[in-house]
Amino acid sequence: MRIRNAMTALGLVATLAAAGYAIPAAAKPSAIANPATIAAPATDALKTFDSDYGVTSDNGFQLPAIPIQKVKPQFRRQIVSYKSDEAEGTIIVNTRERHLYYILGNGEAMRYGIGVGKQGFAWSGTAYVAWKQEWPSWHPPKEMAVRRPEIAKYVDGGMNPGLSNPLGARAMYLYNDKGQDTLFRLHGTPEWASIGTAASSGCIRLMNQDVIDLYSRVLPGHSTKVVVIQ
Repeated sequence: MRIRNAMTALGLVATLAAAGYAIPAAAKPSAIANPATIAAPATDALKTFDSDYGVTSDNGFQLPAIPIQKVKPQFRRQIVSYKSDEAEGTIIVNTRERHLYYILGNGEAMRYGIGVGKQGFAWSGTAYVAWKQEWPSWHPPKEMAVRRPEIAKYVDGGMNPGLSNPLGARAMYLYNDKGQDTLFRLHGTPEWASIGTAASSGCIRLMNQDVIDLYSRVLPGHSTKVVVIQ
């Protein structure tokens, strides 16, 4: 699928980071989204998945249960009514709502609660999932290590996959239509309480049980378009 309206500033900032975290707001790509993709917030759940947040065994790791009753209902995974001109399989991220929609077709979408970039690290635009990884290693950019010296040891060697890894159980890597890494990711997080907030360094985070579900639906390549709107 040809990606329309691609992020234009990324080539200038690609050297800032190598592992999926943010660039300063002054350097972020401009907001580009087709208004036709933006649907009114969906409020009525057609199907809920609260029972899917228990202890989860995955690739040798034991994800702890999420106390899902402590998560606001609108941020729990659910199928909702959602009209969009985008094709089935498209991902639409509404950072203002703190929701990610995976278009199912027939006027429906799977909706996930997300955490988004805090002020100064937000971004928007159009990209695609170039590749994806289960239980990824984490390599924070040098700029992040300057702000947080305690993670400097991971810049070169990386943090091994695990329950405390900030990328969680899955990561999906976003590229623009020129094949350039946008430096932004859709990824899991062990910090379930951050869902629904602006707490990340720019990437879009989901609860681990949710990112595993989304990952299973996503086909890497231009067939999985990602539209991020603010």
